[in-house]
Amino acid sequence: MNSPKFPPHTSSPKLALTAACGAGVLWGTGALVVDVLVAQHGFTPENVSFWRFLIGAIVLIGIFGRRIIWSRLRPLLFTVLIAGTAMAGYVLLWFLGIEQMGPAIPTLIALCLPPVIVTIISVARGREIADLQLILVLSGAIIGTVLIITQHSTTTAGTDSHSILLGIVFSIGSALLYAGFSMISGRISIALGAGPYAACLTLVAAIVMSFATLYRPFIWPTEVPPQAWFLYLGLVTAALALLAFNWGAARLTPTALTVATLLEPLTAVVLSALLLDQHLSALQWLGGTLLLLSIWVLGRRT
Repeated sequence: MNSPKFPPHTSSPKLALTAACGAGVLWGTGALVVDVLVAQHGFTPENVSFWRFLIGAIVLIGIFGRRIIWSRLRPLLFTVLIAGTAMAGYVLLWFLGIEQMGPAIPTLIALCLPPVIVTIISVARGREIADLQLILVLSGAIIGTVLIITQHSTTTAGTDSHSILLGIVFSIGSALLYAGFSMISGRISIALGAGPYAACLTLVAAIVMSFATLYRPFIWPTEVPPQAWFLYLGLVTAALALLAFNWGAARLTPTALTVATLLEPLTAVVLSALLLDQHLSALQWLGGTLLLLSIWVLGRRT
């Protein structure tokens, strides 16, 4: 007797949570690489983001291009364009916020606000139950992330009020776009498949990011180390991470999805400690523990 077959998006929720966590970890490694490319090699964040999306698009289209079914894509084409634009937009706005006021506050807003937004909307739509466990998971994950990101070396001292205001506006815009992107990615990934959807997303994001050349030209590196980092960003943090993210999005609620990807700053901080000899404070260790505990409880809840 044949065992029943379930739709892919209804199976393995814990494996899906692991995939979303994996995407957050891979994005965390990418944050460290982007910092190296900007600080040591002089590339602009827009330049790095464009090549990252373009390389990811080439790889994903090469692998999944033939699996894109036009009859499925056509009714979702406008939504896919919005999703790809939102993905490029939240990255760009986050970088612009960092440019205005440093990394700490923009990263806190851009990463911690989306889980709150999607949870409120999910509860209002009946996709989540607003019980004590959900509140504790969300609170633990956000507090943990705040403790991880907040460091004594990151401050807005010396930044004028206009730059701070712009930085906050950019960061809130980034958070809103990421929240919207997370909420619509699940159903599109179910309809198109994680791979074809990721291919379409990165292509749209690369096209959108290319408009930044109107005010700042893009440069491909001529030396081997930066080239290798660009390829890593495209292959791993764009293609592989987005594939894992979409696979998880098709099987998780937006709340679980956004909380799982909070592993991004934890990964970046831990790698900085291991590779750059940066000291982790007791509060950062506490924050990492809170975040991992919240994700573990979320896995049991899932």
